[in-house]
Amino acid sequence: MKSIKSIHTVLLCFLVIAMGSCEHDPILEEILASNTNTGTNSGNQDQPCDPDSVYFTKDILPLLQSNCAFSGCHGNGSAQNGVDLTNYNSIISTADVRAFNLSGSELYEVITESDPSKIMPPPPANALTAVQIAKIAKWINQGALNNSCNDCDTSNVTFALHISPLIQNNCQGCHSGSSPSAGVSLTNYNQIQAQAITGNLFGTINHSAGFKAMPFNQPKLSQCKIDQIRIWVANGAIDN
Repeated sequence: MKSIKSIHTVLLCFLVIAMGSCEHDPILEEILASNTNTGTNSGNQDQPCDPDSVYFTKDILPLLQSNCAFSGCHGNGSAQNGVDLTNYNSIISTADVRAFNLSGSELYEVITESDPSKIMPPPPANALTAVQIAKIAKWINQGALNNSCNDCDTSNVTFALHISPLIQNNCQGCHSGSSPSAGVSLTNYNQIQAQAITGNLFGTINHSAGFKAMPFNQPKLSQCKIDQIRIWVANGAIDN
């Protein structure tokens, strides 16, 4: 992936090696500048989630952390090809994300690449699903905002609306494919339910004593998401 060098909180330039000069992207600069202090530029964690919007904190960051931002790739101290996917500013700058410009965003280009030597995540890791790619595309087309919302709903937790998307965003990057981490695959209801009824699912995401903390080398899930899993498991871990 290409890298973007930040020379000021409100001034960004693209490093063009062949020319040794900078090209400014006003939209990109405005996005990063407006997020320097507030952490968001559209929406906040107290507002309810709009079903027609894609949120960085809820949808994009967990997806990239699960599939890309780990040791040896693009996170946890690693930044292959100068790309760091651990937080908003580094994703925008080092992954060359251009707001409202899908075809010009390197992040989108590499996750849709047909050449197996260029696609990200690289084999033998699974490519992102069509649903995950669509989320990233929609986020970019909506302005690549550092936005968040209040998606904490524990009143009627269901597998389809809450648990499955949670697992897909936060766990399937490691626990899928032909060689899932620790031999645990979480790609469908039966596999997730099997981990739930043994107590493994809740124990790991709750960082309970005797369990390996998950997501691995990533921030602990929010208390709301932990509560959603706890409630779903307590209600029988049904396919609802």
